[in-house]
Amino acid sequence: MRKAPLFAAVDDETALSLMESMTRQHMERGDILFREGDPGDRLYVIGEGKIKLGRTSSDGRENLLAILGPGEMFGELSLFDPGPRTATATAVAETQVLSIGHEQLGEFLAGRPRVAQTLLASLARRLRRTNESLADLVFTDVPGRVAKALLDLSDRFGRPVDGGLLVSHDLTQEELAQLVGASRETVNKALADFATRGWLRLEARAVLLQDIERLKRRAR
Repeated sequence: MRKAPLFAAVDDETALSLMESMTRQHMERGDILFREGDPGDRLYVIGEGKIKLGRTSSDGRENLLAILGPGEMFGELSLFDPGPRTATATAVAETQVLSIGHEQLGEFLAGRPRVAQTLLASLARRLRRTNESLADLVFTDVPGRVAKALLDLSDRFGRPVDGGLLVSHDLTQEELAQLVGASRETVNKALADFATRGWLRLEARAVLLQDIERLKRRAR
């Protein structure tokens, strides 16, 4: 939890006091925390598990904007720009989240400009990632986007094991395709090609990365 921007700029005593004042919520896979269009009145921090943020088009197609894990936060945009939620937040694994209302958070930030600056820096990083994702959709082919997505997931969820880096992403093949912005068939074809080349091995809702350097070169 200390990794979260909300707590990174305060001392341990203040961080603990804030955590104790926050609302805790347990979620199972598939549980929806909030939906696109709901009022945005709380900020959330993930203690355990994973949350996917997604949008649905008028014809029912889904697109995943991000997969978030422990220490990451979301919902802060409405603190600085009040309005309805721009995405639906759904648990993709057993998850624990902490939340704080905007009024309470505003009081906390009032005397702590460093924390406010940290939150704004977090928003800036998210905007930068969004710009990169938009550029990838235009300039990078599907296999390159698949490689880049796997590397991004490995940075946050990977752990070294015998034979490589195990990335337990908890996503179905359809969800992984939505994250990349391509059809399931095209993404599966790219994954099968990577596996044939010995760059990775597919597991159940996980992947074992065996040649990260080759994946990095393919992601460029």
